[in-house]
Amino acid sequence: MSTAASSLSRPAENNSLYDGRRISSLASRMLADITSLAPELVSRASEFESARRIPLDVIDELKSIGVFRMLVPRSLGGLEFDLPTAMDIVRALARIDGSVGWTVMIGCGGAIFAPTLQRETLEQVYQHGPNAIIAGSLQPAGTAEEMPAGWRVRGRWPFASGCLHAEWMLGLCIVTRDGNPVPGDSGAPITRGFLMPAHQWQIEDTWNVAGLKGTGSHHIIFRDAVVPKANFFDLDNGVPCLPGPLYQAVLPTLPVLHGAFAVGMGEGALDEIIEMANNGRVQQRTSLAMRDSETFQGELGRVGAKVRAARAFLQVQAANHWRDALTGTLRDQAHFTHATQAAIWLANIAVDIAGKCFALGGGSALYETSPLQRRLRDMQAAAQHAAVQERHYVNAGRLMLHRHGDLMPRRVARDTRH
Repeated sequence: MSTAASSLSRPAENNSLYDGRRISSLASRMLADITSLAPELVSRASEFESARRIPLDVIDELKSIGVFRMLVPRSLGGLEFDLPTAMDIVRALARIDGSVGWTVMIGCGGAIFAPTLQRETLEQVYQHGPNAIIAGSLQPAGTAEEMPAGWRVRGRWPFASGCLHAEWMLGLCIVTRDGNPVPGDSGAPITRGFLMPAHQWQIEDTWNVAGLKGTGSHHIIFRDAVVPKANFFDLDNGVPCLPGPLYQAVLPTLPVLHGAFAVGMGEGALDEIIEMANNGRVQQRTSLAMRDSETFQGELGRVGAKVRAARAFLQVQAANHWRDALTGTLRDQAHFTHATQAAIWLANIAVDIAGKCFALGGGSALYETSPLQRRLRDMQAAAQHAAVQERHYVNAGRLMLHRHGDLMPRRVARDTRH
């Protein structure tokens, strides 16, 4: 067992929940263990892709390090890290390998959803310990019809990353009555989420993709069964059963985790092209080694500036988000919009960074043995996620216009006819 694992398994001390020294000490040990694990993760990257999943022995090692319980409530045996610290862990793992970083981001992010359940159901989720992993999908790809004993649910959900090693899985449903969607106050159909043990779901083997191959993001199916009401949650308006800054506003927090993943991917791409250059590689039609070429140095400097800008943006976003979480002011559309705006930009700049590093790698970057081609494919796949689609920029633009209109004096349009 790792050094961090032994310390993280001790009972929580009776000190302040977000005591900086406690969290800093635990996180430092966790990052040290991740650094120790990095050579194995790098050497097994092709294995992850071939298997289309992260093997269980690696999942067990990650559990022992503590990454899957870093956002689990302390009252249930978790670590309940502050958000910036948890983002540093996600970033570190994404920097090593895309599929591993994504799997941990999804796995630890599931812990934020759990407190939106009723307390009795939440305790069932973690009855065997705080390492329980939740997988699932937030696409409203199922239906839920109220019955006397609960809700009758059926559906098929895509992109359930980590479903092959999850203990619990969730899905989002459209609420129906007599087979028809029930409209909410806005006129859109009402949606509700539900969570059930993984063994009650069917996994459909569909994850044959170009990037993030090792995440096992298959379709999951729940076949026409009655789910207890206690296993349902309201993602938009539900009240969490436990205190805790991150549990009060789930949706605004998810994009920030995607941003941490993207920055880690950009850092990893930069690491990989620097390592290639420092190995003395000489490309065709030049007598200079890559590292001695001013052209290469200039482009590398440009990429490095983008990585630094992305890292700085992420740090500011994380600090602001955590500050507002502590004051209980996260739960509004503006915070969700700003978090999404940041995540979109970070995902796109990471795609740009990975693409530039791939191009700098020349023909050798094409081979499956090159980490640069994997990095590019993985980041392009991550940028396809609904949370970071560029179409969501419209909400940020709309918000800016609305606020500008509220702050600026109304101008009377000039008559230009004279």
